[in-house]
Amino acid sequence: MGYEFQVTVDSENPHTLAKWWAQALGWEVEPSNEEFIRGLVEAGHAQESDTMEFEGVLVWREGQAIRDPEHPERPRVLFQLVPERKTVKNRLHLDIRVGDARYEVAEKLEQSGATVLHRGRQGPSEWVTMADPEGNEFCVS
Repeated sequence: MGYEFQVTVDSENPHTLAKWWAQALGWEVEPSNEEFIRGLVEAGHAQESDTMEFEGVLVWREGQAIRDPEHPERPRVLFQLVPERKTVKNRLHLDIRVGDARYEVAEKLEQSGATVLHRGRQGPSEWVTMADPEGNEFCVS
């Protein structure tokens, strides 16, 4: 039997990057359970410093996940807080598969803060290699 998994992305600002990726993929940011968070802080199981407010909502400081609202059983993507900036090429990246709309989608993502790094082609396959607002590489294919 195989294991379940999630993809975790190191991030300087997990909540902002999760929001960007949710919009890029047509996914949703997992909602915060403010009552649960407050209860853990009040019971002494978490500290106020473990939390923050993002766009008027109490959230965990350390990370934010996104999910496909139409297929919640599929792996989610978690953006977790790390102290350092991205400095080298990713060893793993996401491919956004959009078919023939790859150039239109890439243009839209570029307008929302992504950067085009490379346009590639191998045989019948074409793709656009891009970087998200924090520099994480991904492809639109």
